[in-house]
Amino acid sequence: MKEKLPFSNYLAIGFMLFALFFGAGNLIFPAQLGQYSGTNLGPAAIGFLLTGVGLPLLGILAMAFSGSRDLQDLASRVSPGYGIFFTALLYLTIGPFFAIPRTGTVAFEVGLAPFVGDGSLQLILFIFTLVFFAIVLLFSLYPAKLVDNVGKILAPALVVLLAVLLITAFVNPMGAAQAPEEAYASGAFMKGFLEGYNTMDALASLVFGIIVIGTVKSFGVTSRKEVLSATAKSGVIAVILLGAIYVGIAYLGATSTATLGLFETGGPVLSGAGAHYFGTIGSVLLAVLIILACMTTAIGLITANAEYFNKLLPKFSYKTLVVFFTTLSFVIANFGLANIISFSIPVLMFLYPLAIVLMLLTFLSPLFNHARMVYVATTVVTLLISIFDGLKSLCDSLGIDYFSWMVPVVNFYEQVLPLYGQGLGWLVPALIVIVITGIIARVQKVTTAQEV
Repeated sequence: MKEKLPFSNYLAIGFMLFALFFGAGNLIFPAQLGQYSGTNLGPAAIGFLLTGVGLPLLGILAMAFSGSRDLQDLASRVSPGYGIFFTALLYLTIGPFFAIPRTGTVAFEVGLAPFVGDGSLQLILFIFTLVFFAIVLLFSLYPAKLVDNVGKILAPALVVLLAVLLITAFVNPMGAAQAPEEAYASGAFMKGFLEGYNTMDALASLVFGIIVIGTVKSFGVTSRKEVLSATAKSGVIAVILLGAIYVGIAYLGATSTATLGLFETGGPVLSGAGAHYFGTIGSVLLAVLIILACMTTAIGLITANAEYFNKLLPKFSYKTLVVFFTTLSFVIANFGLANIISFSIPVLMFLYPLAIVLMLLTFLSPLFNHARMVYVATTVVTLLISIFDGLKSLCDSLGIDYFSWMVPVVNFYEQVLPLYGQGLGWLVPALIVIVITGIIARVQKVTTAQEV
């Protein structure tokens, strides 16, 4: 039994976790944040780092602290049915609904779109994603160590290339940061905070946490305290790497607008910067690495989804689920990156508060004797608010008026809930319910103990 690991082990686990997190969203969203926030990059980046880096670390620690077998086991503290609902929706969100299709569209946006005329973009996207997901399907049907090994080479290679690009951008910026776009002109911090949801890393951390814990235990660590400590140290290494890349790419985006123009998504910023600094060879090398990195991410996510749903629904074989999820991802990818992002935001506005509350409850659980009442009450209150946040975002994405039955509820929330206008209306009610029900749970336990 080992009580402490050498630093080299923490470093190895930290890099493994970084490679798990590092995907399509980690590249495009900080670039877009930089372009749109301009001279307000500072507060926007701090907000983005809180949700894009801070929450994933919190998620990893929550899984280690809870001692749960997996995410469904943890979410089942609310109720077994909620455990299945929350876990299945989370897997689908970081899987075939949004994150997997996004890997294909980001690979296309960075890899091929700069070389394709506007008139044939849709056709080339179809052909590219067909080939991309055919390869993903093949490797997901027959998972082998090859993908893991390629991933171990690709992640460091991509990081080195990005580091060269970002250092060059710091030393020789393309231009000065421009005035912020309207959304970032006031409240840049909160806008950045909500943009961090788009990486989906906080959701993924609740799945990746189990992988990290398993790896720590494989080194011979058995005590729960040391597992938590090792997970924390490894997690800090991973998020420091992620945070450094986010800040670098955001700065690149902020200084690119004058030269490259303003883009609808962050993909063209990277390809444009590669071409600007390193010419065609640089942009091609960057494109190849990003395409391969997106491919390994897609394979990992398809495999994880197929394994989870095969366990949940054993009558559907692993291979059947792989084919289904890959086909679904291919279809959704052809709606294009901008549409995928637009339609993912309502789901994230609904799901993120529930994930954050589950993390908070996990850490506070010993204080209220792990009483289910606290989990249920807090989750219900959060759900009643976050579902309207999701519906509001959906209406905004579709460019339609709020549904008539929504208006009275939204108006009530706006008048009563602190921080509702900033997208955090659920926070204060959730904390109040935790305190009230937590006190009740402790009093009930004391009363029961006295009676015994």
